[in-house]
Amino acid sequence: MEISEDPEFCSMIDRLRDEIENDSGEVPTAFTELSELAATGDREELHRALTAPGQPLWAREIAAYALGVAGDPRAFEALVLLLNHRDPERCVTAAHALVRLGDPRTARAAAALATNELRVAYALLPVRLLAELRAPESVPALVTVLGRRLRADDPHWRVGLACVEGLGTLGDARARPALEAALPHPRLGAAARTSLQRLGADH
Repeated sequence: MEISEDPEFCSMIDRLRDEIENDSGEVPTAFTELSELAATGDREELHRALTAPGQPLWAREIAAYALGVAGDPRAFEALVLLLNHRDPERCVTAAHALVRLGDPRTARAAAALATNELRVAYALLPVRLLAELRAPESVPALVTVLGRRLRADDPHWRVGLACVEGLGTLGDARARPALEAALPHPRLGAAARTSLQRLGADH
């Protein structure tokens, strides 16, 4: 599939056009540059856009995504940075590209981001990515993160919920103690029961 036909890529381009339009500056020039970058299939041109000094974030995001889905490992570091961005939409785009990239370093990087308690507010997409990757790092990382989210008043309970759901999807019996510990939680309990049922069916 051509990247111009990729729904995630098209959604990203629409979002970035809106960002540019809402920013002050040379909007027509930026629109032209965005269109040219989005249309190119030249990996070297994309790499220059990714690494050249002074590039706007939107240009780096387009270049990282396009290189990532093309399987170019030079996109890896930029995509990992975007995976932990404060803007959830950028995290979604980066996660999609990282899956397509297939770099063996991805699971380790996602686990490091997910378990960094100082960045827990941005851990939702790394947690979901770990569940999708089904890597050796996935279950230990999700169990660790879930164990920190079990206070009833924890403000990051959505991260805990993603862990519970991810552990159910992974279907690994090592998750059972962590899921059982989540049963009393007012927001996680129902999902934990569902995930435990999935473990029971698989094991």
